[in-house]
Amino acid sequence: MKKQMYLPVAAVLLGIVAAQKTATPIPIGVSVAQTSNTALLGKEQVIGAQIAEEFYNGRGGINGTAFKLFFEDTGGDEAGAINAFQTQINKNRVVAIVGPTLSQQAFAADKIADAAKVPVIGPSNTARGIPQIGDFVARVSAPVAIVAPNSVRAALKINPSMKKAAVFYAQNDAFATSETGTFQETAKAQGLEVVTVQKFQTTDSDFTSQVSAALALKPDLAIVSGLAADGGNLVKQLRIAGYKGVIIGGNGLNTANMFPVCQQYCDGVLIAQAYAPTAPGALNAAFRTVYKNKYRKEPPQFTAQAFTAVQVIVEALRTLDKKSKVADMELADLRIKLNAQILIGKYNTPLGEITFDKEGEVQQKNFYVAQIKMNPDGKTGSFEFLK
Repeated sequence: MKKQMYLPVAAVLLGIVAAQKTATPIPIGVSVAQTSNTALLGKEQVIGAQIAEEFYNGRGGINGTAFKLFFEDTGGDEAGAINAFQTQINKNRVVAIVGPTLSQQAFAADKIADAAKVPVIGPSNTARGIPQIGDFVARVSAPVAIVAPNSVRAALKINPSMKKAAVFYAQNDAFATSETGTFQETAKAQGLEVVTVQKFQTTDSDFTSQVSAALALKPDLAIVSGLAADGGNLVKQLRIAGYKGVIIGGNGLNTANMFPVCQQYCDGVLIAQAYAPTAPGALNAAFRTVYKNKYRKEPPQFTAQAFTAVQVIVEALRTLDKKSKVADMELADLRIKLNAQILIGKYNTPLGEITFDKEGEVQQKNFYVAQIKMNPDGKTGSFEFLK
């Protein structure tokens, strides 16, 4: 028998000869945060991937061959992402990986997949430099430099008289440090004075010193780049301290899982979006229907992006399979061919039509801004999209 690395994908999973491969699903890895504070985002991604698995397997899978998602928890740090990726590559023997949740994790784990020549699709990694990690790294999450400025411009439409902005960001998170740079550049370009930049950690829960220092300068606008737990607490403490101006939340706050954190104080927060549930397109309509039927609410951005990441891999596999059965390919060869196919494909997704440039950067046309509207119970709410 040949060494395992040369076995066909189907035989790798069962450890049997290629002649017995036909019933074996094609393995795809999903490595996102299911524990830690980051799970407020990662759990939405798990749901999106699961919907895609059921949706596409229910429509023939890979031209008649099913695929199976292997979930590995990355937690919220780099070590968790590295371990999850190594398990996907070496144990689960996946053809591609969706993940991780955070850009900070991507900078650590993606290079491992790239070295192993395993395609990675980032579902929520928006920091500058992600696609440049390696030839096998792409993302369906538009870069923060494109998305974030929309919320600043929307804030100025709501209150054109704003003059001063206070900026808060999590200094231990690569995404937040990248995002805050974009926010600050945009604020200045729009004629706002950035009167203070306050730093914090994603593990913080008390922001008294940052809030007091910022409010002493009487800002008209507060911009928060962090994650749902820390960012939500910061928003809450700003409001409790008496701040009545406009608040912009970064992409890390782009989840309804933040609502129980900041509760009624979430109301009015502006967040730029790469997805709108009401966006046109047959696939988005189908995705939205499945999600609403199951969860009785509109699908969030992180769920739509995770669905899209799985979709891209599945559709690329289908295209390859029409040329040569993917289950007959050696795993290493399949991974290389799959990566090449992903980059040249065109995909009609819940995010709209997307393609990739040669570096793996997503090319997406439409972006949105939503404002949080909390319900009278102060615990539930929704994202209402601005026109």
